[in-house]
Amino acid sequence: MSVTAVAADQSICSPLPVLGGDVTVPLVTGGEVTYAALDYAASAPALQRVWDDVAAYAPYYGSVHRGAGYLSQLSTDLFENSRAAVAEFLDCREGDQVVFTRSTTDSLNLLAAALPADCQVFVFETEHHASLLPWRDARVTYLNAPRTPGQAVETLERALADRDPYGPALVCVTGASNVTGELWPVRELAAAAHAHGARIVLDAAQLAPHHPVSVKDLDVDWVAFSGHKLYAPFGSGVLAGRADWLREAEPYLAGGGASRKVARRADGGVDVEWHTTAARHEAGSPNVIGVYAIASACKALTEAGFDALVARERYLIGKVREGLAEVPEVKVLSLFGDDAPRVGVISFVVEGWNSSHFAAALSAEYGIGVRDGLFCAHPLVRTLLGGEREDVGECGAPEAAPGEKSLNAIRVSFGAGTPDEHVERFVRAVKELVRDGARWNYRTEDGRCVPDRG
Repeated sequence: MSVTAVAADQSICSPLPVLGGDVTVPLVTGGEVTYAALDYAASAPALQRVWDDVAAYAPYYGSVHRGAGYLSQLSTDLFENSRAAVAEFLDCREGDQVVFTRSTTDSLNLLAAALPADCQVFVFETEHHASLLPWRDARVTYLNAPRTPGQAVETLERALADRDPYGPALVCVTGASNVTGELWPVRELAAAAHAHGARIVLDAAQLAPHHPVSVKDLDVDWVAFSGHKLYAPFGSGVLAGRADWLREAEPYLAGGGASRKVARRADGGVDVEWHTTAARHEAGSPNVIGVYAIASACKALTEAGFDALVARERYLIGKVREGLAEVPEVKVLSLFGDDAPRVGVISFVVEGWNSSHFAAALSAEYGIGVRDGLFCAHPLVRTLLGGEREDVGECGAPEAAPGEKSLNAIRVSFGAGTPDEHVERFVRAVKELVRDGARWNYRTEDGRCVPDRG
């Protein structure tokens, strides 16, 4: 469907109000402009609705679970109701646990710590480092990047069938790539995992803000995501799913809240009885405001309606992709091809430009915030750019000479709060920079390309 046809679709909603929508930033060429936040894949701006809910609750903040006072009781109810709201948002099964963490990275490290003995983990090299790296104490099989969704399923099936010895296994897969935005065949991968006696965890950090995520429908064993990508402020995340491995594992953190009973022994030692609920892995005073913010965001997205949100995002994706397609020097990165369904995350390189230089010019001359580098997915970006596995590349790599190959890319990402003008300004800026070049001189400082103000 063309952008014009999508724009005529009455199901498309208006952008959701977010914080920072009216912030202005200075341009090196003079004057100011409203900031175009196009780095949603890193951290999405907080929804105004979420911020308002948090502000209304803040005066009533109190410690949870162990306080007798009214504010403590209110905060405890709010905390546990937030857990229920997240479970509903994820369409969890009866008996699933919702554990609150600091982030997707924290969630997956928690699960890694809960793996049974001799568990083998299967993970594609295309994963974000949050899901690529936590499995240090397990036997890990890294799978090569597939070039079609079907190839992903076939690759996993072969790896699981060949595993030796046949024991507990876990598959970790993203729902939507943080580099290309492409949707992965999660339901099919889950079926393949279960057919071979393995379990599967879904990294939904990039999926949950853009599409509904149903644990039941996708048939995944766990799902992990972060609040700061789901239009919620503060450092909070979620690990939701099957209780047995979590219940049988040692607590992720040892301390108050995780312990049900602690008693001294006659020999002077200490006996501890740990909780078997989600509290087992939530030691310490929890981030109540962050948890409430996640629940508020879940409710706000549900009430806005994912059908309308997805329709609007497809419209914005179409505007960006059609605009970039008009610039021959631009190469959009993709694993599965142009027709693959995706969320609002697009990475690209520009012939004759180092990506850090291009991103710096977008910011300094147009007030547009994007991301450049390897996006904490180094093996994937190297594969997409044709680099060798041992090639050196780093986020914020020093500027290369014009025309010199650079092992980094530019990422533009957007979502429910993005107005049309932001993506239109971005497309216009790309065309002008490629045609006319930067209007300012830039230099490398601490690994970043910045305007030369000397």
